[in-house]
Amino acid sequence: MSTVAPPADWHRLDPRTVLVTALVVAGVVAGAAIPVTLGLTRWFSLPAAVLQVLAGAALLVGAAAGADRVRWHRTRYRIGQERVDLHTGLLLVKRRSLARSRIRTVDLTANLLLRLLGLVTVRIGTGEQGSESTLELDPVTRTEGERLRRLLLERAATAPPGVHREGELAVLDPRWIRYAPVSFVAPMLGGAAAGAVMQVSDWVGAQGQVIEWVGDRFRETPLLWVVIVLVLAALVAGVVGALGLWIEMWWNYRLEREPGGTLRVRRGLFTSRSISVEEARLRGVDLVEPLGVRLLGAARLDAITTGLAKDQEARNADHNTLLPAAPRPRADAVAADVLREADTPTGAALTPHPRAARGRRLRWSLAAVLGPVLILTLLGVLLTPVLLWIALGCAVVAVPVAVVLALDAYRALGHTLSGRYLVTRSGTVRRSTAALERAGVIGWTVKQSVFQRRAGLLTITATTAAGGGAYTAYDTDAAEGLGFAAEAVPGLLEPFLERSSKDA
Repeated sequence: MSTVAPPADWHRLDPRTVLVTALVVAGVVAGAAIPVTLGLTRWFSLPAAVLQVLAGAALLVGAAAGADRVRWHRTRYRIGQERVDLHTGLLLVKRRSLARSRIRTVDLTANLLLRLLGLVTVRIGTGEQGSESTLELDPVTRTEGERLRRLLLERAATAPPGVHREGELAVLDPRWIRYAPVSFVAPMLGGAAAGAVMQVSDWVGAQGQVIEWVGDRFRETPLLWVVIVLVLAALVAGVVGALGLWIEMWWNYRLEREPGGTLRVRRGLFTSRSISVEEARLRGVDLVEPLGVRLLGAARLDAITTGLAKDQEARNADHNTLLPAAPRPRADAVAADVLREADTPTGAALTPHPRAARGRRLRWSLAAVLGPVLILTLLGVLLTPVLLWIALGCAVVAVPVAVVLALDAYRALGHTLSGRYLVTRSGTVRRSTAALERAGVIGWTVKQSVFQRRAGLLTITATTAAGGGAYTAYDTDAAEGLGFAAEAVPGLLEPFLERSSKDA
C-alpha cells in the first residue's frame, strides 16, 4: 500500500526511533524476565515457563515497535518563517504550533542509546506553564538538532555594554566532585538504597531471609551499635550513589557564550544535555550554598531568567543551573562573566539586618524543637518514663543545633544595591544570594505582622517574571527596607509611601 509523501517543507523524525523503542522495551522485558520466570515455575515446569516468557517478550517488543512505527509515520514537523508546526496522531490528528518569536529554549538531550545512534531529542519551548508551550521532536539526528537550535535561537542581538568574555566561560574541574558527598543527595540515596534492598527481596520472596541474615550478623551486638552500623552502611551507599550521580550529570560540563548573545550549558556522561539561555532574557543570577557545600567554601550558580522551560521534566533536570558546586571565588567570577560585570554583585557587601531579626529566628527555632520535646514529656508522665529519657536526649541534642542554625540564619540576612542589581541573601540550610536586575522588578510586596511592627521590622519582596518570581529581604529595618525598595526601582513604591504618610 503506497503512502502519500508529505510536502517538501515538512520533515519526519528519524526512522531509527522504531529501533530505539524496540531496544528499550527489550531491556525492560529482560530485567523483568527472571522474576517472572521464577514466579511461573510455581505452576509450570522451567522449560514451559521460559517459553511463555519468551513468547510474551516477543509480543511486547513487537507491539511497542509497531506502535512507534505508526507514530513515526504520522508525525511530521515544519519550521516556517513565522511558526513551528508539529502534526501527530493516527485517528485523532493533533496539530500544535508555536510562534517563532515566542521560542525561548531549544534544548538537546540524548541518552546513551541515542548517542550511540547519533540521535538527540529536541525540546522547543516558550518557557510558559503547561505542556502546550513545548514541542518535542524525539528523535532526530544530532546534525538536525544542532541546525534547529541555531535556526530557532538566531537573534540579531547586540552585546550589552560592559566588560565581558566571549567563548568559554567555565569548564569542568574534576576536583569539584569532592562537593558531591556533602550534598543532601547522599543521605537520600542511602535511604533509597536500603529501601530498594528490602523491596527487591520482597519481590523475590526473600525478605525474611535478608532480615534473618542481618540479624545473625549482629546477634551479639548491642542495639545501639547495630543502628550505628546500619546508618553508616546506608551513608556509604549514599556517598557512592552521589558520586555516580554527579559524574553522570556534570561530566563534560562546559559553559560558553555563543555569538548573538546566547549562553549554552553542555553536560552529561551517559545522557548528554545541551541547554541554551538567551542573555536578553537573563535577569540575574542566584548563588546557592547548601549547608554541606557551604562548609567547604563552595556554591552553585543558577540563572534567573524568563523563558526557561517550566514543566516537570525540566525542573527535575536542574534546567537553570549554570555552574555546579564549585569554590565560592570561582562561582563569583563566573557570575561576573555571565552578567558582563567587572565586579560580581553576588560578592557585594550587604547591609545587615537589625538584632530583632535574630531574636525572631531564635524563638522560631526553639519553638520548633521544644514543641515535640514538650509532647514527649507529657506522654512520658502519662505513659512510660522511657519517653522522658527520649525527650531529654532530644532536648540535649536538638536545642544547641537549633540555636546554632538560628544564629547562622541571622548572619545570612542581608541586602544591598550593586550597580544595575539589587541583592538579597537569606537561608541557612540552603543559603541563597540572589542578584536581580533592577529593571526586571515589576512590583513590591510589603508584609508586616503584629510582632514585626512591634520590633520595627518588615519583610519586602521584589516580584519579577523571571526565575522563582519573588526575591525577598526578610525582617529588614522598616524605614531602611522601604528606602531600599524605593531606591532600587524609583517611582514604583513612592505613590504608596506618600499615600501611607497622608493616611497616618
